[in-house]
Amino acid sequence: MKISMGKERKTGGVLGAIERAGNTLPHPFILFLYITAGLAVLSAVLSLMGVSAVNPTTGETVTVQNIISRDGLVWIVENMLLNFSGFAPLGLVLAMQMAIGLAEGSGLLDTFMRRAILGVPLWALSATVLFLGINGSIASEASIIVIPALAATAFQAVGKHPIAGLIAGYAATNAGFTANILITGTDALLYGVTEDAAQMIDPSVTLTPAINWYFMIVSCLVLTVVGVFVNDRIIVPRLGEYKGSEKADERTATDLEKKGLRNAGIFTLIYAILLLICLVPQNGLLRGENGSILESPFITGLVPILIVYFVLAGVVYGKTVGTIKDSGDIPKMMANSLQSLTGYIVLVFVIAQFINMFSYTNLGTIIAVNASDALQKVGFTGIPLVIGVILLTILVNFVMTSGTAKWYIFAPIFVPMFMLLGYSPEFAQVIYRIGDSIANPLTPIYPYLPIVIGMAQKYEKNTGIGTIISMTLPYSIAFLIVWIAQVIVWMAFNLPLGPGASVFLA
Repeated sequence: MKISMGKERKTGGVLGAIERAGNTLPHPFILFLYITAGLAVLSAVLSLMGVSAVNPTTGETVTVQNIISRDGLVWIVENMLLNFSGFAPLGLVLAMQMAIGLAEGSGLLDTFMRRAILGVPLWALSATVLFLGINGSIASEASIIVIPALAATAFQAVGKHPIAGLIAGYAATNAGFTANILITGTDALLYGVTEDAAQMIDPSVTLTPAINWYFMIVSCLVLTVVGVFVNDRIIVPRLGEYKGSEKADERTATDLEKKGLRNAGIFTLIYAILLLICLVPQNGLLRGENGSILESPFITGLVPILIVYFVLAGVVYGKTVGTIKDSGDIPKMMANSLQSLTGYIVLVFVIAQFINMFSYTNLGTIIAVNASDALQKVGFTGIPLVIGVILLTILVNFVMTSGTAKWYIFAPIFVPMFMLLGYSPEFAQVIYRIGDSIANPLTPIYPYLPIVIGMAQKYEKNTGIGTIISMTLPYSIAFLIVWIAQVIVWMAFNLPLGPGASVFLA
């Protein structure tokens, strides 16, 4: 297969300006040092001003905690190492990288991609990456690491720019995070908060995790179609021809590699059967209390289940084809896979300090509560209300990336407000989820942004924050427009959002 795009990368226009502006920013490590220092100063100023807010969940008055005070400095000294070691994404990133690194080092992923992707029509490849990425939330945040990396390899194999695949996977797993054809852990986390907030108005309200299911199934299909358009008409032409040192492997699989894939496939089938045995029976090992699947060890342990699978599948393939000759090769491959993460680990140290300092100051809660109160006082309703809540959620996402944490703050305000205006609590949750997803790939403080930058630098060394944000922006804008249009249709016909859940109150 001849790789020929025929065009140079485009650097003009609005996206080019965004990319250039973003790439003038200092290295993320230095950038976070500046931001952290600014946070410390801001906390001191606002603390002296007596800025506060009432937390709607607890009724407690929350004040700004001064980082530069004696208590703040003591907190920094006592928690600096704990902030780093307790940074949740770090363990996930390292564990997933070791597992995927073994599968990659053994040759399993490379052979699978060549067998599965070569010859596939380009439109089908884009659609597959986007659909899988949008549904990646079933694997929680692990999908943010796995899918972009695999998509870059797949695109490269069919002669498309690998960064186009990486960006498609990153945008899909983030801007489309809340959509899924299945009920996921996100649904289970959010609905309980929504139910508690709704009972402030109507104590008889009872909800289920499936309250947004129908809406999200349609979202998966619509966002996939729109994402393909953005990828093929905007991103791929903008990137032009790939001229990096990383070249796609165009050779066909050998008989031994085919045998390795076959053995890995047999293992996959056995692994799936064992999971079903632990999951299908009402008293299965991976079921939760009262036989629940949504709140079960299967959902909470999905990432470890994937890690074990990648490791064992890689071992089966490697032993078959001879890339793994003895047991000592396994830890060597896993260790080698971590070499590309050394820069990320250093960066995590300062990111972890900033995130925990921000939580310590209470600024996230105060900003979210005051902004929500302002929106409520304006008295928006209908489409302006929908757009206002989405935009507010997007803005707050730039300072607080945890979707669950924001909903704990927003739900006691948004849900009662929506109900008093005649909308259902299920509808309030849908609107929040849209805004929460859209801004994920655009947030500079997003913990996974450095990982994606590192992946992209494998193909283009000069990739920076501006490159990633400028290329994910078209996806976020397109998804936002489509989602608002979908909301308008649901409101116009009062369509069901999920089983027994509509836009308007009965």
